[in-house]
Amino acid sequence: MADGDFFGVDFFTIIGIIIIAVVAIALERLFTTYLSRFAKRVKLEPSTANNLVLTFRILILIGAVLAISRVGGLQPEWILSFSAIGGAALGFASQKTIGNFVAGLLLLASRPFKVGDYVRIGTVEGIIQEITINYTKVLTIGNNTVSVSNLQILDRDITNFHRSEGKLDLHCYTFEIGFDHSVSTEKIAQIFDEVFERHMHTLPRKPSYVLTRSGAFERVYTVYLYVEHPEDVFVLRPQIAEEVFKRWDMERTKGNA
Repeated sequence: MADGDFFGVDFFTIIGIIIIAVVAIALERLFTTYLSRFAKRVKLEPSTANNLVLTFRILILIGAVLAISRVGGLQPEWILSFSAIGGAALGFASQKTIGNFVAGLLLLASRPFKVGDYVRIGTVEGIIQEITINYTKVLTIGNNTVSVSNLQILDRDITNFHRSEGKLDLHCYTFEIGFDHSVSTEKIAQIFDEVFERHMHTLPRKPSYVLTRSGAFERVYTVYLYVEHPEDVFVLRPQIAEEVFKRWDMERTKGNA
């Protein structure tokens, strides 16, 4: 056995493997501690924080295995071959997953919304229930939970109805109501005021409205509805719209009589 060999393995190779293992363990502890603190600071969901920690552990493990294989004497062409095969398989099998993962990190960094916010993401509208690395779950008005991939979210328009007014955290939800010209503008204003007044006792602030656009066949108003609890939007939006249209129908009937 040559000098510097230990059980047939070069002494310096053993030292190199030990150093790689120690560095990998140190990096894992460092990233785990930092990510745990980051998750608490930005108030991430436990499942999201666990997924983030697990992902970095896997990346560190892969890096350590490749480094040990190289130091241990595995020929470069073998490492490249295994890396190419594994990379191709990973690319074909999880291209979408990796995209969602990167998109999830961007969403966590930019924070366009948080759990509990009432949002509109493209055509999906509702309350954010959970934000994970891959998907964001939204509770819709139909009491269904829709999982939207984070990659799709980055390509869609996002409207967050949350706003802070002093010590109050409100959700200013907006929706449109359109009428034809059979009822005057003054009467429509009266209808809105009467309906809004009936809901004042349950709302932190009186709803408001504005004429958004007017054409040859209809006038469209945007209603601003203020709520403290986002789930109230599910009840109040259809209720207010129904009451407004009932009063409008009554006025239109009077005008045709």
